[in-house]
Amino acid sequence: MVANIKMSEKTKPVQKSAFREWIDSVVFAVVAATLIRFFFFEAYTIPTPSMESSLMVGDFLFVSKMHYGVRTPKTPLQVPLTHQKIWGTDLPSFSTLLDLPIKRLPGFSEVKQGDAVVFNVPNYLPDGDAPVDLRTYYIKRCIGTPGNTLEIRDTQVYINGKPMENPARMQHEYLLKVKETLNDEFFDKYDITNGVDATGQPNFNWQEVQLTSQDSSIVGLHDYVVNTYSSNIEEFKKLKSFVAAEILKAPKGTPDGEDSMTRDDGSTAMFGRSYVWNKDNYGPLLIPKEGSTIQLDSVNVDKYKYVIKYYEGNKNVEIEGYTIKIDGKIIKSYTFKQDYYFMMGDNRHHSADSRYWGFVPADHVVGKAVFVWMSLDPNKSWFSKIRWNRLFRFVE
Repeated sequence: MVANIKMSEKTKPVQKSAFREWIDSVVFAVVAATLIRFFFFEAYTIPTPSMESSLMVGDFLFVSKMHYGVRTPKTPLQVPLTHQKIWGTDLPSFSTLLDLPIKRLPGFSEVKQGDAVVFNVPNYLPDGDAPVDLRTYYIKRCIGTPGNTLEIRDTQVYINGKPMENPARMQHEYLLKVKETLNDEFFDKYDITNGVDATGQPNFNWQEVQLTSQDSSIVGLHDYVVNTYSSNIEEFKKLKSFVAAEILKAPKGTPDGEDSMTRDDGSTAMFGRSYVWNKDNYGPLLIPKEGSTIQLDSVNVDKYKYVIKYYEGNKNVEIEGYTIKIDGKIIKSYTFKQDYYFMMGDNRHHSADSRYWGFVPADHVVGKAVFVWMSLDPNKSWFSKIRWNRLFRFVE
């Protein structure tokens, strides 16, 4: 009897302290959140209007990692649930002592034309020194997939010579002329918002501009520059005060002058010396596909030199005029080592995208935007901040 009592006392579990239970709970929560974030879904917020009106500033998204397949980490030595810095400090959250090649696990699908895709910013833009998987996140719509030829003619995108179906809420910049003063209530009704574009420049939504001389005879005429979609323009035409609406597009053969993207050689990533393109008239441009080979003539050097230098894992790449050298040897042709994508914002006149900084490599793709779980209007306060009509909306 005594022996049985002693054995029972030995097998009795040790009672954890409240502090130990709290630590165990925190560790479990961090591990679970890290695994969910890595393998399944990750939450993001929209800070700029480059995807309006499909995605609004203040939208909170869930992004699926499973659709395109999970990427293995390039920098696995990282503080969990951080990005580039440790919370509230300037200390890096990662170590490059272990630097691994990026691989991708099998996913549900490939990146398709029309998908809203989250990816890491190309590596010659700000924070380009950070590892690929820790660079700033962008979200744009996939317009062109590997091996296809893209062209923009007078704002319309063409793929392999055929017009692409436009996103339902794709926006352009218009000059709206009306015979009344418009207020915030009017612009809210038509989802016309104010903000800055992806480069940090004001987009001047609904800014009233000076009367043009040819319209000075119309008493009470008001001009507004608005970013909106074509169906709204059709609604504006029904207004009694409506006079005209004109899309503000760049004429063919005139450069955009996006000098913020200019590199040391005087060109930008996608505006070379051999051609003059702009945001509304662009291409034709072949999108690189893994295993495809191009000849490096003067035109192709301008189009693909940064792909070869920055994304393909090549060492000792030199660009001299229209000549590319790898390890001191001039190359006349090149075979791509991975797939690339062409991304554009739905707010076509206020988006810094592939038209300016080039292709998105396959190893930069993070996942597919699936649905909006919360949306807060940064220009409103209290309960009016919540855009109730956008909650749990699937991303189209």
